Amino acid sequence: MKVLGIGNAIIDVICKVGDNFLVKNKLTKGTMKLINEEEFQKLLSSLKPEKTVAGGSVANSIVGLAQLKNDVSFIGKINDDIFGLNYEKSLVSEKVKYLYNKKKEKTPTGTCLILVTPDSERTMCTFLGISGNIKPDDLNDEKIRESEIIFLEGYLWDKGNPKKTFDKALALTKKSAMTLSDKFCVDRHKDDFFHLVKNSLDITFANEQEILSLISAKNIEDVINFAKELKKIIVITRSAKGSIAIYGSEVIECNSQKNLNIIDLTGAGDLFAAGFLHGYINKRTIKESLEKGTEMASKIIQVIGARLN
Repeated sequence: MKVLGIGNAIIDVICKVGDNFLVKNKLTKGTMKLINEEEFQKLLSSLKPEKTVAGGSVANSIVGLAQLKNDVSFIGKINDDIFGLNYEKSLVSEKVKYLYNKKKEKTPTGTCLILVTPDSERTMCTFLGISGNIKPDDLNDEKIRESEIIFLEGYLWDKGNPKKTFDKALALTKKSAMTLSDKFCVDRHKDDFFHLVKNSLDITFANEQEILSLISAKNIEDVINFAKELKKIIVITRSAKGSIAIYGSEVIECNSQKNLNIIDLTGAGDLFAAGFLHGYINKRTIKESLEKGTEMASKIIQVIGARLN
């Protein structure tokens, strides 16, 4: 097994909205907000879904890796309900090995409303459902040991059982990668994420806003100096400015692609990570890995949703 992803198993419900919808519902554009089931139903009642698909940040990356013909698997907690059944079918249809045995639970499968505004920015309202209740016993220890690298997401991390699950996975694996996921996640768990980046992870993915917040830096030069000291791979996406990877004394840059027909930014970071990890596990250079990440991100932002097919 090349890559095993561990993340939130969430059904994505993609909807087009105007900026006024965000204002009316007190939502901050471009961020992810956790909501409860009642809030989810209230928002959904005034929306018209464009598309529904199995999602979750790391799951999107794992599907991207599968589409690039890599041997991959995923662990994410679902209920034995209709959304859970559809979720598993969706991943299996993409040739992803699904390594969680679902069972009847009181809490439903997680759902995410992805609200796409006319400027193509996405704002997410996530009802985690059962996915946020992941426990160490939900992991497949043997498959983690067999995998070349595991890929984790900041969205899944929380105090209690999720933290214990992360700790167990990191103790079992040969190599690890993680995406910081969202600035709000970083701000909420700054000390813990800083510890993970500094001491536990081999590869960290972040956008510029997230990494600046993590180390309380003022500019990208501060980030580069911090990353050089770690001697681990830090990959930073910078929107139109392209991307940077720092590994020891090396600073590798990659330009963004120009003149794209941008429709929806959903999944851009997820598919970037898929492209980079594809390069990494197939022994490509860091520069080539950045270029593959850029290529994948450029493709996904020209379609609706986080699936290239």
